[in-house]
Amino acid sequence: MSGSPARAGYFDTRVVFVHEEGPKNARLKRIALMDYDGANVQFLTDSRNLVLAPRFSPTGDRIIYTSYETGQPRVYLMDIANLTPRPLEAVSAGNMTFSPRFTADGGSVVFSMEQGGNSDIYRVAVGGGARTQLTNAPSIETAPSFSPDGSQMVFESDRTGSQQIYVMPADGGEPRRISQGSGRYGTPVWSPRGDYIAFTKQEAGRFHIGVMRTNGSEERLLTASFLDEGPTWAPNGRVLMFTRETAGTDGAPAVYSVDISGRNLQRVATPGMASDPSWSPRLP
Repeated sequence: MSGSPARAGYFDTRVVFVHEEGPKNARLKRIALMDYDGANVQFLTDSRNLVLAPRFSPTGDRIIYTSYETGQPRVYLMDIANLTPRPLEAVSAGNMTFSPRFTADGGSVVFSMEQGGNSDIYRVAVGGGARTQLTNAPSIETAPSFSPDGSQMVFESDRTGSQQIYVMPADGGEPRRISQGSGRYGTPVWSPRGDYIAFTKQEAGRFHIGVMRTNGSEERLLTASFLDEGPTWAPNGRVLMFTRETAGTDGAPAVYSVDISGRNLQRVATPGMASDPSWSPRLP
């Protein structure tokens, strides 16, 4: 993977992902950690509880993820050094929480919380305290991601009737829609360089990983398959990893990488099935 100039600058990085095993209708999942090229795999959780969407902190020493340990989705924090998970505080015990991500400074977490069939985005300090509601609409708001300077947040919403991408001030405010093409857009992620937003697009029965400028211009689709989803940026802002799943009852997920030019598409070696990758920052 080191042959491309775009792949320089992230050799001291790791990727957290969901390791999967078993049949499709009874899949066991646990969170794992690996080097960017698939080497040195370490398991962070066991397979007793369904886990989803692990995400690194900006300092690379903690992760946040969704677990079904209580029977419904709830956000958990974990320090990688001691592997001790704890539920995110200041969250209503009876409500589902999911799609977490750290703020740009790592001091808070944003997540979606479901109440009465509606989900909005909230923020809470990592150490606990009152939660702050950032969106308020009779629709599904989820998948938040921050600009590198922490001033703006991108997220997905179906407030106009279909899944689209919106940007708003990080502390809340009026969102503006930036996705303008046909199809459905989701899982937006702001580039570490601040110049692009990566996303998943579904159109005409195909899934794509794409990038666009932060104002929605210059949309470019990098991949196409039965199911491509969930991009994550390398620290250099020029390579993406994502999940690709094959079709059929025996369909299996794997992690792939691609340059933002659309070149150098390749599968990342993992021990078995893998999904939901999240790239770490450069590590000391």
